Amino acid sequence: MANLPLKPLLNAVGNALGYGVTRLRKPGADHRAEEAQRLLSCLVEAGPIYMKLGQLLATRSDLVPAEWVQTLRTLQDDGPHMDAATTRAAVERELRAPLNSVFGEFDLTPVASGSVAQVHRARLIDGQEVAVKLVKDGVPEHIDQNLRLMGRGVRLAERLIPAVAASDGVRRFTEVAQLFRSQADMIQEASRQKLVYRNFTGHPYVRVPRVIPELITPRLLAMEYMHGIRGNDAHRVRMDPAQLARRLQDTIYTMLYMHGVSHGDPHPGNIFFSESGELILLDYGITVELSEDEKWGLSSFYYACTRKEWTVAARRFTDHFVEGREHLRSHEEEYTAELIAVLEHHFDTVSNRWSTISYFRDVSAILHKYGARYTTSFTKVELVFLSCEGFASQLDPDIDIWANARKFTDRYSPYMSREIRDRFDEQFAEQIPSSLRMRDRADKSLVAPTHMHRYFFPSTYPLFAKEARAGRVTDLDGNEYVDLSGGYGPHILGYAHPVITEAITTAATAGLVNAIGNEPEVELAELLVDSLPGAERALLCNSGTEAALLAIRLCRARRRRDTVVKFEGHYHGFSDQGMVSSWFRFTGDKHAPEPIAGSLGAQRAVVNGTKVLQYGDIGGLDRLQEQADDLACVIVEPLPSSTATLDREFLAALRERCTAWGVPLIFDEVVTGYRVAYGGAQSLAGVQPDLTLLGKIIGGGLPCGAVAGRAELVGMCRSTEDPFLDYEQRTFAGGTLSGNSLTCRAGTAVLRHLRDHPYLYGELDEKTEFLRAELIESTRKRDIPCRVSARGSIFSLNFSHRSAGIYRERMAGSNFKATIALAYYMRRHGVYIPELHSFLLSTAHTDDDLAVVGKAFDLSVADMAADGFFVT
Repeated sequence: MANLPLKPLLNAVGNALGYGVTRLRKPGADHRAEEAQRLLSCLVEAGPIYMKLGQLLATRSDLVPAEWVQTLRTLQDDGPHMDAATTRAAVERELRAPLNSVFGEFDLTPVASGSVAQVHRARLIDGQEVAVKLVKDGVPEHIDQNLRLMGRGVRLAERLIPAVAASDGVRRFTEVAQLFRSQADMIQEASRQKLVYRNFTGHPYVRVPRVIPELITPRLLAMEYMHGIRGNDAHRVRMDPAQLARRLQDTIYTMLYMHGVSHGDPHPGNIFFSESGELILLDYGITVELSEDEKWGLSSFYYACTRKEWTVAARRFTDHFVEGREHLRSHEEEYTAELIAVLEHHFDTVSNRWSTISYFRDVSAILHKYGARYTTSFTKVELVFLSCEGFASQLDPDIDIWANARKFTDRYSPYMSREIRDRFDEQFAEQIPSSLRMRDRADKSLVAPTHMHRYFFPSTYPLFAKEARAGRVTDLDGNEYVDLSGGYGPHILGYAHPVITEAITTAATAGLVNAIGNEPEVELAELLVDSLPGAERALLCNSGTEAALLAIRLCRARRRRDTVVKFEGHYHGFSDQGMVSSWFRFTGDKHAPEPIAGSLGAQRAVVNGTKVLQYGDIGGLDRLQEQADDLACVIVEPLPSSTATLDREFLAALRERCTAWGVPLIFDEVVTGYRVAYGGAQSLAGVQPDLTLLGKIIGGGLPCGAVAGRAELVGMCRSTEDPFLDYEQRTFAGGTLSGNSLTCRAGTAVLRHLRDHPYLYGELDEKTEFLRAELIESTRKRDIPCRVSARGSIFSLNFSHRSAGIYRERMAGSNFKATIALAYYMRRHGVYIPELHSFLLSTAHTDDDLAVVGKAFDLSVADMAADGFFVT
């Protein structure tokens, strides 16, 4: 059914009753109830596949008469069921044991009965109340028989009818058949239900029954019993219907856009409500699963539509969701023009009267005209959207489907509406006029991707600073902000700290020396080697990116191998290799990620020469063993700043395997080095790498980087004093300003201050925990899903109910729109944080600063909730 167009199905039903789809609403009122009963009988007699059609029709009051809707609703949870004796026999057959040996109580009359299975209320011997889903006797056989007959018809049609052959009818029907057969397999259903259960664990208003693992058989599935109000009785829920409908839409869209695994049959018989408005998702006979590439395609297509970039939208739709494009390519210009007209009509002209079925109908007509078709996955998504819209409209006939979808379709912009954008323009024009004038001036000469023209997330209202002191910055208009960016990491002592100012002044007065030996260069190297366990030598450079490039080159030279292993979501600077799979674009199975370029322009050979794993997945390390001899090195953020988490067990396992394989292990501590502890994250984990990458703090706010570690690795760029041997056995490292006296003097001043004042780390930890608790409380009291991870002054905030797991799952559950918007709301209340980036504390932040941040966050999330960023 997931690939069967709705209109032909409606025509088939209408023809059986004596009229076509264009006349479905035409019969007189006197006949509608009788026809509805006749249709119900026909569908039940035809079997479970046709009952599924009836369940879908029952949600489409916009297509069929009200009498049909009312009558066909019985198919959702009140269909035919087995009698008591047959039910008992079926349960005992599945359990291979007497009923009373497992259940203390078992109601043989089902509480619900659908097209495939019936559900019973029961109580286990230990007293736990459970729901038992039981496949009806004969249903799997009936489905198989019907599908075999249908399959013969499709194969015959494909031979005789060109249109069926062009649509690849047999293959698509085979996919549909597998979908139907899986609905009668409770083992498969239990697996799908457990996945959705994990995805919604901790959600404020979505509940999924927990599966009882010891009570799963091919035709029986037991789960916790959840009391609730049936979807068709939603009027009994003590919540505004509009809010309830919005919760339903948000839940379905979250599954599709973010989780990539969605309930595939969200009709009123499969969704219950608590009295207070919680959603209870039942029945996982059908689910829709989208790959990372398909999720990306869905988001990118709708994003282009939101921005009214019609040509881009047409291209993305065609690239991701259209098959059979052979004829289309020869008529690409005409096809694109027609598709653009449809997109513009639905997403702009009539967007306030959005109709999913009308939109899909019009697009389908264009595809059919050019001999193309939807991909199988998009067809399944289509039916989920249709069911969702039908049910949501049943709850709230005035629901604006398209407006409510902005959180997903426009997820990378910080506005929920045009009105909010206009309000921001007005407020910031008044608050930071000089910064905005400087922005416009800079646009004529400067490209600033670090802070203004940022990749993925440009700053619409950038600040231009006039001065910065301690934990605060002042903009060109004299506005003061508590700064939580810290320059992305260097300013651990705050701005203009006396020890740094004095060091830079002294070094500048003595004359900046570079490319000539100087004492500060040696002193900085000595401090690095002394502070890091296992480090024997240090190589200085000018940034964290350079440090990563040099370390990887050293390892390749030492190992005479090319392949580099990194971890998904870990960023190692802006080199082609450092950015592989580091952003928001992923591909491949989550347990076996495939490398993907961090941006356009990355060299394919470098990307393909990178092996990607998941941080925390010890099993992935074991799978890597077969390729160990081909590896140059493994590079990892021991404490990823994007999640602020430290997995000691995983790092120990990684160290053990790298040692066994003889593969160098690189810790990227550009952010965490001297921030989370004087010895870096490695000192907290108790794990020593072979090489450590450093930057940020070690330059005292000036450009600096370093590679520190084992002498035989760092020494790969040290001359043998034989030029021929150098070429054969050494590698090159350079950098005109590497080790310059100004940077090194500032860096040594910072490291000595941190070394000599170890209590600063304890104070930072206390401030970190205090602020974390404040942020969590602000969202908790408003029922806003939010995860705040914080460690050693590094904060990672994520508006999501999901705890931090693997990186892509964390990103999949993120409300990017809210996270980006938070930066602008906070600026209105006197706090600067960068858009969608970890934020940081410094030793210069005072208790008053933390109080300002806490109050600003509290006011910001309140404003954002009022502006519709969160569905609560």
